[in-house]
Amino acid sequence: MKQKYSETSGLDCIESVGPWPFITRRIYKDLKGEKFIWYSRNHRKRLGPSPFSKEVGIIKKTLICLWNPSQLNWWIAIIFAIGSLCFATASFLSLNPDLLKLLYLSNKEVNSIFFLGSIPFTIASYLQLYQSANTEPLPNDDRLSSKTLIFFGWRPNDIGWLSCMLQFIGTLMFNLSTFEAMDTSMTWVKQDILSWTPDLVGSILFLLSGYLAFIETCHAHFAFHPKDISWWITLSNLFGCLGFIISSGFGVVLPESHIFILDLSYLFTLIGASGFFLGSALMLPEAAS
Repeated sequence: MKQKYSETSGLDCIESVGPWPFITRRIYKDLKGEKFIWYSRNHRKRLGPSPFSKEVGIIKKTLICLWNPSQLNWWIAIIFAIGSLCFATASFLSLNPDLLKLLYLSNKEVNSIFFLGSIPFTIASYLQLYQSANTEPLPNDDRLSSKTLIFFGWRPNDIGWLSCMLQFIGTLMFNLSTFEAMDTSMTWVKQDILSWTPDLVGSILFLLSGYLAFIETCHAHFAFHPKDISWWITLSNLFGCLGFIISSGFGVVLPESHIFILDLSYLFTLIGASGFFLGSALMLPEAAS
């Protein structure tokens, strides 16, 4: 349905779609009749067309992707990758007790790696939330960009902001869970209350956040866009979220917990961390735009 805006903006929104109740893609037409497409994720992350022409060599493309510190999106990708590597490393070590003995590492020290990994997750999640809270006005909005920095904001109708906020709260739950897990002398009841419960809550929030981010790139509740790198990023992250919540399901501590069940928890944590690491790696070429 065509939407009319003020003549000063000179733009008409002639089409808007998205997974109900959100709008993730709009088509605008200016006074000259020219059209352009607006994407929610691209607008929030200030992404543009790929800067790489056919003349740009593969080495230069790689260097630009790997070193682009002037872009906030690059920092978000790198920090997420660090957190993912910490979780993957701690999970791998937990699955290999012989390697732990060889490295003279205790379970408490491995759990501390999980806690250290949760901190970059929180930092990167907050940077995304900060970015979404300071999103520019819509193209047809006559309001000027605000020069006042917003640290959290309140945009529950914005699918990007809502995804970032849920993920940020989820990382705080992981901070609490992994911090408490460093105390290996707790009874199973205390472990379930202080460590497993926030881990479960954080995993649920991550899954909700991951799905919102995914459908933001789908422009529907599910779609297949293999040519869109943003779609692959959010799919990888959603895969990681599924790994984390399955890991949480196996991670509950019982009076007679079996090692096999605990190993499944570590295995799915490793799978989840791998999904997030892949998503982080794919964010580097996305950040270059």
